[in-house]
Amino acid sequence: MSGLPDTLILPIVRMALAEDLGRAGDVTAQACIPPGARMRARVAARKPGVLAGIDCVRLAVMEMDPGASIDIRMSDGEGFAAGAVLAEIAADARAFLSAERTALNLLGRMCGIATLTRAYVDAVAGTGARIADTRKTTPGLRALEKHAVRCGGGLNHRFGLDDAILIKDNHIVVCGGVEAAVTAARAGAGHLMKIELEVDGLDQFDRALAMVVEGVGPDVIMLDNFGTDALVEAVRRRGESGRRVVLEASGGVDLTTVRGIAETGVDVISVGALTHSAPVLDIGLDAF
Repeated sequence: MSGLPDTLILPIVRMALAEDLGRAGDVTAQACIPPGARMRARVAARKPGVLAGIDCVRLAVMEMDPGASIDIRMSDGEGFAAGAVLAEIAADARAFLSAERTALNLLGRMCGIATLTRAYVDAVAGTGARIADTRKTTPGLRALEKHAVRCGGGLNHRFGLDDAILIKDNHIVVCGGVEAAVTAARAGAGHLMKIELEVDGLDQFDRALAMVVEGVGPDVIMLDNFGTDALVEAVRRRGESGRRVVLEASGGVDLTTVRGIAETGVDVISVGALTHSAPVLDIGLDAF
């Protein structure tokens, strides 16, 4: 899988480096390491996982030492075993040590997300359902975290508030009902803008489906916190309608429930945990 453009990654890397370097730079490296000293090190996985964010390592090191030599051994999206060498680097020692934590923080975070996403994707294999992320991302890191989801085989939901219309429960209340909210959205949406409606029960689902049948409904219906029996019934009612509206299940999803949800016949399962609860993958940097 291709990585993100450097243009998107570099501002994040620079912000993280500036945060770490503070007002005086790496005082430990300046005190202990002679000027001009060189070092070599390997970036290696201490646990198995899926690679995402290796370009963060490259850019962090190059930002501190533009003359560094970086041999990247794997590509984003590839799986690896514990002990796998992900990259080998030769650089100015002071610069390298100053970049180490930023590089590993970003890499470990992204690999953790990619690895967790792959677990969800594997859990629903063969069902036809797809795993998607949400906007529950770390502020400032959304581009990286959503890239990591793709590396793990997942889909990206909307990136922000501006690329798709998602009508949720509070929108429905303020608008005065499902029909009013969807009608207003249709009137205001451009011809390329998708509309998704969140429903919290089969009664709201039926009203939304009736609008779909009439040709004025949403493109996607999100079934929020439906039990599996209700999900099965929603899929059945969609089939009876003869209309192909996308059904997305959301809420109450974890690795113990996702397979059962997928087997109901829904098209997409959105999982906030992919980004808000993924553990950082243990990756180390060791000099040699």
